[in-house]
Order: sequence, then structure tokens, then C-alpha cells
Amino acid sequence: MELPKVLIDLVAAQASYNSVAYAKCFTETAVVYDEGKMHNGRKEIEKWISDANKNYKSIMKPISFEKNEDESILKAEVSGSFPGSPIVLSYRLNIVGDQIQFLKITG
Repeated sequence: MELPKVLIDLVAAQASYNSVAYAKCFTETAVVYDEGKMHNGRKEIEKWISDANKNYKSIMKPISFEKNEDESILKAEVSGSFPGSPIVLSYRLNIVGDQIQFLKITG
């Protein structure tokens, strides 16, 4: 499966629990929607993923990727220290240039 570079970088940052590198995959004004909460801007995204890394120690293994004009979808198996691990999540995202502008994570 061929992934855009930004998603390769995102997966690598998650695997190394590097919240700074993870946040750099997003635009300054990006929005992430996860577990019913919105995280606005790169600084909030960095805090969100740092907290998630501490709580869940999760890694993601891409399963499939669909690129569309308006929205792309990455499906990944996510495993970590949480009940039900591993699970398959959908990462619905908008990539602008070489960064993510919007990400919604769903089960």
C-alpha cells in the first residue's frame, strides 16, 4: 500500500511516541476530533497526543488507504494498553499540501 509521506511520518511518530514529530504532521490551524473532543491547532494536538501516549502507549499498523478529493481514509489496527486492544480505527482526514488539516478518528 502506498501512503502519502505525511502519513508515513505520522505512523513513525506514533511508533516512537514522539508527540512533537506527530504534531508537525499537522498544519498550524489543524483540527483533530477524537473520543468526542476537538483539538484545535498544532499546540493542542501535540498535548492531546502526548497525553494519549502516556495513557495508552498505542501504535498503529496501516491496513488500507483510500485517497479521495475531499477526504482520505486510513484504516489502521491500533494496539496498546487499553481494553479491547487491538482495534481497527478509521482516520478520516484532509491533507493540504504535505500536512494534515483535519483528522477525525472513528471506530
